[in-house]
Amino acid sequence: MTFLKNFTNFPFAAIIGQSEMKLALQLNVIDPKIGGVMIMGDRGTGKSTTIRALADLLPEIEIIKNDPFNTDPKSISTEQQYETEKIQIPMVELPLGATEDRVCGTINLKEILSGGSNTFEPGLLARANRGLLYVDEINLLDDHLVDVLLDSAASGWNTVEREGISIKHPAKFILIGSGNPEEGELRPQLLDRFGMHAEIRTIRDPKLRVKIVEERMSFDQSPQLWFEKYEKEQEGIQNQLIRAQQSLSKVQISSDFQFKISQICSELEIEGLRGDIVSTRAAKAMAALENRMEVTLEDIQRTISLCLRHRLRRDPMESVNSGEKIQQTFQRIFSTVKI
Repeated sequence: MTFLKNFTNFPFAAIIGQSEMKLALQLNVIDPKIGGVMIMGDRGTGKSTTIRALADLLPEIEIIKNDPFNTDPKSISTEQQYETEKIQIPMVELPLGATEDRVCGTINLKEILSGGSNTFEPGLLARANRGLLYVDEINLLDDHLVDVLLDSAASGWNTVEREGISIKHPAKFILIGSGNPEEGELRPQLLDRFGMHAEIRTIRDPKLRVKIVEERMSFDQSPQLWFEKYEKEQEGIQNQLIRAQQSLSKVQISSDFQFKISQICSELEIEGLRGDIVSTRAAKAMAALENRMEVTLEDIQRTISLCLRHRLRRDPMESVNSGEKIQQTFQRIFSTVKI
């Protein structure tokens, strides 16, 4: 399997550290129904670099040529023949100052009334269909716009209405948001709708920091040589993701494990059932990533904090952070399970 090389983006295989963020992104690629990922962390920790690097790993998709919605030819009637083309899975970045019209698209009433053909101007959601939509500094975005993005990501459709006229088009994408917690948090109601929440911190080890600086400077100097150096690793990760996507439907999880996941959510007083659903999906995607057909205890342990930490009720008097609290509850409930 080959992939398009974008020599302006740092290769995913070369990124040092930040394993939690990389894992969350890969699991969402394997199972987009996990519901996207919110990445919160310090400035300059490689959030945008990692997301763009992941997009370069994804395989090509077939679309109807020049179609603004990246329509899959297999999803429409075969009675009519369409010219098709292959493109790299789209990765759309949402500018911070984007308006709702820019995001959702606009209906051209003048064209409609005059009988013209250009009645709808697609927005960024149309471009992101069947791909990734990345919003940097999402915590600074207007809450209404975040709600629109989350609604489209959950339903897979974007609806634009104006003066009694409604246009609907597919908008299936993986929503990835990032931000710095010092600049504000998303409202809990919006945060809960993200499938996963990854926390990243600045690397403190001086040796690792020096290595990152050296590798980045080396990449900037000769990106083509850098890609050749990591080409086998890049192809290995890509093949691993494709295999996991294909085998995901065959992965099984025991009823006992499912019960214990729900028990953890209940003990942590997680509101609603999103936590239960996403934790189960993430564990199955983890097993698929590791090329296994049965979910293990370790699969749940490695993914459950990503799925639940942003759903916990926050107590300012509590000294234990959310990730530790989840792991402590996990250890207690799963202590009787034999690996």
